Amino acid sequence: MKTVLNDKRFFRDAQHAKISGVCAGLAKQFDVNPWWVRGAAVASFVFLPFVTALAYVLAILLLRYR
Repeated sequence: MKTVLNDKRFFRDAQHAKISGVCAGLAKQFDVNPWWVRGAAVASFVFLPFVTALAYVLAILLLRYR
């Protein structure tokens, strides 16, 4: 049995989620305030809407809840 001491995989944070938890999970991963990540996501959506929407949907489908 392999014990993982430092699990650094990306995840969605269901406890602090506003829509699906992607931004909250990224904020927890990088230890920043979730509002900074959400603001960056909105700014990214303004300038690159298709790429941002595609990345967000893929993150919803591929990342697990924790």
